[in-house]
Amino acid sequence: MAKLPPFPDTSGRRDWGTAFDAIRKLLANGDDTTQVFRIMRALNVGNAPQNYARLIATAKGGRIAHDQVELAERFSDPAFVASFAPGTVGAAYRHFLESTGYSADGLVEVSKLEPGEDDLAHPYAWMGRRIRDTHDIWHVLTGYQADESLGEACLVAFSYAQVGGLGWAFIGGAAALKSLKVTGGTLFARAVVEGYRHGRAAKWISGEDYLTLLHEPIEDVRRRLNIKEPVLYRRAQRELGPAMASYLSARREEQQLAA
Repeated sequence: MAKLPPFPDTSGRRDWGTAFDAIRKLLANGDDTTQVFRIMRALNVGNAPQNYARLIATAKGGRIAHDQVELAERFSDPAFVASFAPGTVGAAYRHFLESTGYSADGLVEVSKLEPGEDDLAHPYAWMGRRIRDTHDIWHVLTGYQADESLGEACLVAFSYAQVGGLGWAFIGGAAALKSLKVTGGTLFARAVVEGYRHGRAAKWISGEDYLTLLHEPIEDVRRRLNIKEPVLYRRAQRELGPAMASYLSARREEQQLAA
């Protein structure tokens, strides 16, 4: 695979000071999603060119890159989201949006709280947006719950295995290490490692045509992409319970106190 030039006018240096400041704030409040994007921009240096090169080297990637569909715009269209048949990936994504209250444009807005390269008119920036905008689709495909610390930590480990980028590893590793003290055991951390292993075993999801994939039966897609059942994750959910599975989430703690 050919190596593409770096993003124009970038130093190629990782900003560890920003990364450590952001991870401290994220570990104090896992709902502070802005810190995730700060970490990504500080540490994922050179990641977008690598993934863009990988995309255009695939059979369908040239057409996908040429079309440059902005997935957040499609995912934010109620008519588009309503169009999927029961049992499809798209129907599962629709249920995800309805049950969590999350939205594709909400994720975009959070990402824009920190200035970065994602808004530029450049193929690498488009690739970065594509990976950002499919994060919740990956939650649906993997089964990792989005509104808990455990599910997010497992998915960022899965994502690191899939698309690289040291920021993913930094977040997942920090959450797993803190869990050793908070939960008093290794089950949370082992589930995160399982997420990484499953990301390595799965086919490269970022090369998929998502507009086609969303119409496919979800179980067929999981088999085709070799997305494995997260056994340790399910066990950690059961044994740790909601409080420990979401130990980073201030919002979850507030909900429990109000119940």
